[in-house]
Amino acid sequence: MAAVKSCHSTGPANSLALDFTIALAGNPNAGKSTIFNALTGSHQHVGNWPGKTVEKKEGKLTAGGKDIAIVDLPGTYSLTAFSMEELIARDFLIDSHPDAVIAVVDATNLERNLYLVIQLIETGLPVIIALNMSDIASQRGIQIDPDQLSKKLFNMPVIPTVGYRQHGLDKLRRAIEPVISTRTTSKIITHFDPVIETEIQSLQAFIDNDVELAGYSSRWLAIKLLENDETIFERVRHNTPMVEAARYAIHTITETTGDEPDTWIADGRYGFIESIAKDVIRRPVDSQISVSDRLDRILTHRIWGVPIFLFFMWLVFQFTANVSAPYLDWIDGVVSGPFTNWSFSLMTLLGLSGSWIEALLVDGIIAGVGGVLVFVPVLFSLYFAIAIMEDSGYMARAAFVMDRFMSALGLHGKSFLPLLVGFGCTVPAIYATRTLDNHTDRKITAFLATFMSCGARLPVYMIFGAAFFGSASGNLVFAMYLTGIGVAILTSLVMTRLIYRDKPVPPFVMELPPYRVPNARTVAITVRERSMAFIRKAGTIILIASIIIWLLMAIPLTGGGFNDVEPEQSAFGTLSKVSAPVFAPAGFGDWESTGALVTGFVAKEVIISTLTQTYVGAEQSTEPTGTNVVDNTVEIGRSLGEATVLTLQAVVNIVPRTVNLIPGVSIPEAALVSVDASGSDDARLETALSRNFTPLSALAFNVFILLYVPCMSATAAMRHEFGAGWMWKQVAYTFAVAWLSAVLVFQIGGLL
Repeated sequence: MAAVKSCHSTGPANSLALDFTIALAGNPNAGKSTIFNALTGSHQHVGNWPGKTVEKKEGKLTAGGKDIAIVDLPGTYSLTAFSMEELIARDFLIDSHPDAVIAVVDATNLERNLYLVIQLIETGLPVIIALNMSDIASQRGIQIDPDQLSKKLFNMPVIPTVGYRQHGLDKLRRAIEPVISTRTTSKIITHFDPVIETEIQSLQAFIDNDVELAGYSSRWLAIKLLENDETIFERVRHNTPMVEAARYAIHTITETTGDEPDTWIADGRYGFIESIAKDVIRRPVDSQISVSDRLDRILTHRIWGVPIFLFFMWLVFQFTANVSAPYLDWIDGVVSGPFTNWSFSLMTLLGLSGSWIEALLVDGIIAGVGGVLVFVPVLFSLYFAIAIMEDSGYMARAAFVMDRFMSALGLHGKSFLPLLVGFGCTVPAIYATRTLDNHTDRKITAFLATFMSCGARLPVYMIFGAAFFGSASGNLVFAMYLTGIGVAILTSLVMTRLIYRDKPVPPFVMELPPYRVPNARTVAITVRERSMAFIRKAGTIILIASIIIWLLMAIPLTGGGFNDVEPEQSAFGTLSKVSAPVFAPAGFGDWESTGALVTGFVAKEVIISTLTQTYVGAEQSTEPTGTNVVDNTVEIGRSLGEATVLTLQAVVNIVPRTVNLIPGVSIPEAALVSVDASGSDDARLETALSRNFTPLSALAFNVFILLYVPCMSATAAMRHEFGAGWMWKQVAYTFAVAWLSAVLVFQIGGLL
């Protein structure tokens, strides 16, 4: 087959500007991400595909003395380009001309995975096969001869791997260098029906004579034209005779055979795959029930599957709320204690003590950004728990379990995945709807994703939970998540039963990966990426928002001078009081809480920094309490050890707190050590909240934060994907639902 020209040092194929570029392709749940993490380690970069706000992962690998860019393509079953994943993968391969492709293949489902491999070969690119999950195939009695498979594919490298254990990766690295150096493409050609072959050769003659198509494999392009691929027809529209010949060929084949060419082409590929599988795969005569199958009988049960999933999520939120709390207090103590004290000392040393610059640093930047950064342990715990569920294979089961439920709501089962992403962040959840083929499904799913409680709201629940519910704060968090799901369900029923009542629900097909012990390296990389994204956000958006809030609170409107004004008389307080009466029926009609809701549109994390600046800012001591560096450092180390012990204590107490849910059961909790955090900013904020809210108004406030307009980034994403009209409908609806729900909670709760 014709080789495709290379592009080594420039262009989209190689944004890392390295010597070579390799694309990593594979079916969903074939272990591709695990292989990517193992090959690249910490040398990774996450961005977006050019022109598309869809996550793009790149990493660097050194093999044979060469620096190689590894591009992780979206998981896809084929290169037919029906879905966004297929389109991205296909366009990168044919436009960016990587030097080779590593096809990650699930050894337990070799035949199905080979369909993508055959299509990769048809592009004319060198291909290396990583025969992944070889250990699981062996456990199931499936024997695959990699040498025979390589011979069947004309000596294409076939490397058995176990990605999560990093077995076979050294051999995979060694196989890369000779392939990218020689760019040897496979001689393999799938032979189709003679009628198809005749038309392929006829179209190849047109392609070979077209200089604008010199970078393509002529056979691959001819096959795509016969498959009636409209995106390919668009690319070759300049060659009118070829387009007409291709359309006529499709008509001729259909009239001659009774089936369209794409059906014959798919049959030809599967026939070739069957001939390969017959010689390289040996299966046990007696079928064995795998451990995964036995677990699935329970975890994906049509009745018990949903309660089990909800129980696991409850455990996740208990873990998030309680296990992370000691480290939250420790970071808060460091920020509000030594770090603030050192800042005071620095200002005194520079002769700026008592100045507006000192106030900006301490009351604006440190109080604002620091008040959010203390929640890094909370999000770290959440990301860790979810990463464990993802890498173990259970999260895919959650989507399967919820399929029947999603169908009852009039949605495709795949809609559950973007909604699940929404628990982390609404922005990628909106863009994740691109995995849905139906545009109406996409619009509805994105609309519902805004009700999934993103990680940015979690710090708000945590601080209110600690102020009003103590160790039971995990129940508040769980209740908020369930409330968001409940509102999404009701909204979905309204939209699918009234607005889009005639919309059909297509069947849901998804590959379930085998259960496995989570890989520590993969989990660590996932948690690091998501946590660093939050920290970067705190260092940019939240920093800017904190400075703006401080500035508005420093500008007097009704009395005082700059940086010498009562918060209520400041520009921020005056503007907040204008909208405060709107929220009085919900029980939180003061200017402080209203102002926090306004700034929460920038980013939900800013709510905490705003509350800290408005409620605590005026109460904070403006003098350092001790600046001895040695004493502070010793205290930081001592409190870190104490936090570690408290964390272990919280882990142990998850068991009794879970068992104690059973009526009549009371198991005492461990109490190894206790700590007094009354001097921290969070403790001061909790005290201030308890003075300004009642438990009922606090609950109504949290319900409003859960349901009201998402952050400006999510709103912009909604506009980018579905237009301004759909965005404004979403903004109006979420605000109305949030206000009505908060009012109902407060008013009905007061009556009860």
